[in-house]
Amino acid sequence: MQYILAIDQGTTSTRAIVFDHAGTIVSVGQREHQQIFPRAGWVEHDPMEISANTRDVVGEALARADLNLGDIAAVGITNQRETAVVWDRTTGKPVYNAIVWQDTRTQSIVDDLGALGGGAERYQARTGLPLATYFSGPKVKWILDNVEGARAKAEQGELLFGNTDTWTLWNLTGGVNGGVHITDVTNASRTLLMDLDTLDWDTDIAAEMGIPISMLPQIRSSSERYGNGGPGGVLKGVPIAGILGDQQAATFGQVCYEVGTAKNTYGTGNFMLLNTGEEKVPSRNGLLTTVCYQLGANKPVYALEGSIAITGALVQWLRDNLGMIGSAPEIEVLAADVDDNGGAYFVPAFSGLYAPYWRADARGALVGLTRYVNKGHLARAVLEATAFQTREVLDAMNADSGVALTELKVDGGMVGNELLMQFQADILDVPVIRPKVAETTALGAAYAAGLAVGYWQGLDELRANWSEDKRWTPGLAAAERERIYRNWKKAVTRTFDWVDDDVN
Repeated sequence: MQYILAIDQGTTSTRAIVFDHAGTIVSVGQREHQQIFPRAGWVEHDPMEISANTRDVVGEALARADLNLGDIAAVGITNQRETAVVWDRTTGKPVYNAIVWQDTRTQSIVDDLGALGGGAERYQARTGLPLATYFSGPKVKWILDNVEGARAKAEQGELLFGNTDTWTLWNLTGGVNGGVHITDVTNASRTLLMDLDTLDWDTDIAAEMGIPISMLPQIRSSSERYGNGGPGGVLKGVPIAGILGDQQAATFGQVCYEVGTAKNTYGTGNFMLLNTGEEKVPSRNGLLTTVCYQLGANKPVYALEGSIAITGALVQWLRDNLGMIGSAPEIEVLAADVDDNGGAYFVPAFSGLYAPYWRADARGALVGLTRYVNKGHLARAVLEATAFQTREVLDAMNADSGVALTELKVDGGMVGNELLMQFQADILDVPVIRPKVAETTALGAAYAAGLAVGYWQGLDELRANWSEDKRWTPGLAAAERERIYRNWKKAVTRTFDWVDDDVN
């Protein structure tokens, strides 16, 4: 029997997961990496730490399943998107830490580009994305502008760029000794540099950002053989055959292959994707138009996406910065001590607000406080913030698509929180459904790789693997649902216009 290995290079950790033909988990290896915060609004990772962790977790997953490389038919990669790495092609060393998708240091770059004409919508018709600090392109420009000698090296063809999928693939396929410099269409669509129609780099946008085309990886489909594990490496000789950005991977793992199907992933942030088929649907309600996946030579499938910056990260903040809980699961116990939020609303605009607002000037706010509010109410407000933000995205998605979703498939680390999932169903007024295999991000990458090497024969085989684990149905009265949602919307407005020239 052979297996598929998925590498999930995420925002807080890197995992390797072995899947069998039924799409069930055989073994897991996982390592967290350091979150680096040099200044307010700056978020970085050490790419060398991520690369070392990747090697370690692959070995760990194989050892736990008592497998060797001959047992692995192919490897798929999924990754935190929009997190930019720039490295020296000769030494293999990054010229700067990876700048993480949550980082807001590029706001002045974004403002300057918008001032050239068109504002936040300057590139939206071509890329599907508004001008925002979220995306990779401005981060690359910041590195070239601020790291001594970087721009000269880039212009001489000595530097390479990639999101963490490209960095991981390059290292696994040999690094300085013949590493493959490739990304897939889903990751490329998150850079602000790719034309959604041609699926190629837009040379005009790259020139405006001052990014040499020689730095950029070749864009390929999400499911094809990119290369084999490099000689002497942890995956020596094994085909690496699938790449999907993490949210697209979760959509693929949730078998959202039909137009109108959607999923929501609950991780560091929240990301809802709606399959729009081969049609590229522009958003009028603050969503992103993105590539959902492309299988080999087939036409690309597009999606509308609602991106929320801070959800699970708010629980992590409560644990690490405030010490209110010792572990993430404790928040459910604490929140269950109270019946409601006590009138408190927590808007976690730590990196500004993403969809549907795109307000870089927003910052977090805890409002509605009275002396009645206790730590249980605060814990509940933290969880409810995730559900409220998801409701805003779903409303925008319904408006853009013209079709109201009738159910929502969910996955990610927070879907084990029963209180949150029930409140999510209540505030959306639609059923929320969790699959038996909740690790759908890694599963989607495994599926893409397995399809490329014939391990799975087609999408029907993948659909047959999906099964429901639990369903939450709405139980909140309509008047109460709309009352608390109205208060949430009011709370959001209190976060606007915080950042100005002398306030970060």
